[in-house]
Amino acid sequence: MKHKLGIVALSGLITCAISSAAVGQVFYRSGGQIYDSWHISRTRAQGMDGYFQVSEDTFHPVIVFESLGRNADIAYELGEEFKARYPEPYQRAEAIYSFVRDRVRYTSDRDQFGYPEFAQNADELLQEINKGGARGDCEDYAVLLATMFKAAGYRTAIILIPGHAAALVHLPGYRKARTFLTFHGESGWVWAEATGRRNPLGWVPQKALQGQTIAFEIERAEDLPQKPYPKGEATQIERRRRIIRISPFFLIIFIMWIVPTISRVFLVTLYRRRN
Repeated sequence: MKHKLGIVALSGLITCAISSAAVGQVFYRSGGQIYDSWHISRTRAQGMDGYFQVSEDTFHPVIVFESLGRNADIAYELGEEFKARYPEPYQRAEAIYSFVRDRVRYTSDRDQFGYPEFAQNADELLQEINKGGARGDCEDYAVLLATMFKAAGYRTAIILIPGHAAALVHLPGYRKARTFLTFHGESGWVWAEATGRRNPLGWVPQKALQGQTIAFEIERAEDLPQKPYPKGEATQIERRRRIIRISPFFLIIFIMWIVPTISRVFLVTLYRRRN
């Protein structure tokens, strides 16, 4: 099955977000937004200083370039390691995809940081993976995948649909993909949707095939020099502890088990005291 990607209006498009604290950089607050060392807003995707530079009919995922070229760090290096470890292209792409999918737990930015949106670059998320407790949402996965795919020698892109982002990797002939997308008139693009633990490489959400889409290929590393920090504006970004939520069903089962157990212990204790 083949589908073409088109350019669409993007007003109000980004509603899911990214998250993280930076690797060795300072954040600062200005005008109600949180900015990083490159003066990119981590709490807004829209505008020229937004992390995806979303406008009415296009976007430019500038946050990806914080981990490419002169700014390349641990995420790019890991992509290169996968390239050396897996010479077969399809196996390498699957290994990168599985690595990101299996080591990041989907978490909203509000739950993790208290912001509706808080963007994270690839090195920041990988740093949390190395610590063993990485959390993020759709753009987090997409940015890390695109960075690692690029480092591993693939053509890759970021794709947006209303309320969601994912990565694309160019894998013509990949037989496990149920759907190939056509981008810039060229087929063979495979959707990389790592937000679900059971999603295989090439799985595409149904809404992506029905709604509006726009994609940006990461063709080269763009120069993104850091800028001086504003004085007196530095701020700390803290992660919230992960909250374990128990479903009502299991809570009821637990109560049904614990109440009789406590009752039996109480009755046995009372009986022994009396005798």
